[in-house]
Amino acid sequence: MDTTSTDLPTGSAFLQAAGLVLDEVSGTRVTGHIDLSRDHHTPWGVVHGGVYTTAVESAASVGASAAVQDRGQFAVGVHNSTDFLRSSTGERVDVLAEPLQQGRVQQLWLVTVTATESGRTLARGQVRLQNVPLPG
Repeated sequence: MDTTSTDLPTGSAFLQAAGLVLDEVSGTRVTGHIDLSRDHHTPWGVVHGGVYTTAVESAASVGASAAVQDRGQFAVGVHNSTDFLRSSTGERVDVLAEPLQQGRVQQLWLVTVTATESGRTLARGQVRLQNVPLPG
């Protein structure tokens, strides 16, 4: 399923503020990008780790939810472990999320945030998600 055919809520004011743009969404792969700028900086002039954590959690949640949508479920994060590997002052980064394990009750997704131009990994995270019934 891609972003043109999914009914998943893939956009929100929070994601818009973080700058995450989802390019491809399916139950087995999510890609996106962020154009990092001074708006994403800490007071010390580097990109805030929360931007990467937001990208990791969001990409995994959207992909995991796409994987269980046909079962009347969505996925909620129960654990996020994001490592910040390199600092950045701003550039385009690519976000790639893929499942490591997809079970009936839980899923585990791996997400990497890579500098588009250099190909260097800036952050890497794993998110464990619980499959739960859609509300209502």
